[in-house]
Amino acid sequence: MKNILMIAYHFPPVRVSSGIQRTLKFCRYLLDHDWKAQVLSVNPQAYIQVDDGQMEEIPEEVFVKRAFAVDTSRHLSIKGHYLGWMALPDRWVSWCLGGSISGLLMIFKCKPKVIFSTYPIATAHLLGLILHRLTGILWVADFRDSMTEEDYPVNPRQRAMYLWIEQQAIKYCAKAIFTTPGAIAMYAERYPQIPKSKWALIPNGFDEENFLKAEASNAFRTALQNKDESCYVLLHSGVLYPSERDPTEFFKALAELKEKGVINSKRVKVILRATGHDDIHSRLINTYGLQDIVLLEPSIPYEDALAEMLTVDGLLIFQASNCNHQIPAKVYEYLRAKRPIFALTDPEGDTAGVLRDAKIPYIVPLDSKSEIGQGLTRFILQLEQGNNPTVDISIINQHSRTARTKLLAELLDELAG
Repeated sequence: MKNILMIAYHFPPVRVSSGIQRTLKFCRYLLDHDWKAQVLSVNPQAYIQVDDGQMEEIPEEVFVKRAFAVDTSRHLSIKGHYLGWMALPDRWVSWCLGGSISGLLMIFKCKPKVIFSTYPIATAHLLGLILHRLTGILWVADFRDSMTEEDYPVNPRQRAMYLWIEQQAIKYCAKAIFTTPGAIAMYAERYPQIPKSKWALIPNGFDEENFLKAEASNAFRTALQNKDESCYVLLHSGVLYPSERDPTEFFKALAELKEKGVINSKRVKVILRATGHDDIHSRLINTYGLQDIVLLEPSIPYEDALAEMLTVDGLLIFQASNCNHQIPAKVYEYLRAKRPIFALTDPEGDTAGVLRDAKIPYIVPLDSKSEIGQGLTRFILQLEQGNNPTVDISIINQHSRTARTKLLAELLDELAG
């Protein structure tokens, strides 16, 4: 077994959307390729929400060090206010101190061949940079998506810090991993001096074991027993950003279809699960008179969320054109759920590309009320007729976590060799 030090803020017992699964499943399936992970994460007090539901999925062979860290906005603020530099590059910068000490001790004890840090918490890459520079061990930076863009981060000081970390990571890492072809193309254009061999593509995916557990769960059986066959339930599961996944035109289209009598609360329900921005979406729902059709529901354990995906009538994807180089991780879970998918995204983006490869026919622009309305009418009609196309199992299997981990293992073997 070769050791790898994995630096990840998101790790059980944190409760977040599907982003946590990437590192957790890498740890599980790398063992099948003779790589053993030692995980450097944070103590649970740094998390806003915790859930022990996936703690049992951490393999016994994997050692997890939960270094000291606090959330600046919750632990170091006075009446909700704190100095800006105390949250640079992010609110968990305190992790750097405890993480650096713990990371060095782990390196001394385990002698890893590779250091692996994973975004979207910028401090994770900062820790990867520090430990690499102190030890000289090969460093793999798992960016997933882009760290910086023209208008992100919005705060100028934070953006400058993000950009510096990004530049240092690109300079010193042995491999920079992204989850989409569009993100790689963006970074190749941004850093033309960097050889193509530094960029690597490892998309997100789904985990078959989690789906099998969900299909055997009480939540799955209960959902089937309570299912109302006369009402079609459409689900979006996960964060619904007000900008990058703005549902405004979708709400307008629903309101128009409701006014025309195409839909009503007895025929269609829309569940927005764990949006992270319920206050904003609630106002829009009230504005367009959709309280009887659109329901804002809280976060639930991951296995229950998968069970819900498996039992609803349709699954919704929201992704704006300014995220054409990104693919929501839930897309792969949606494909495995084998339920009809209605995608509100730019047909030219990477998300649409994955869906087209899977022969998903319902792809409409997120910002077009008319196309959303027309597409949704056809989608619901197909639900009534029961002839929505299913995704070929061979395409689904390409997106499994085991297949993705094989790609990572091959990359690590190349570096270690």
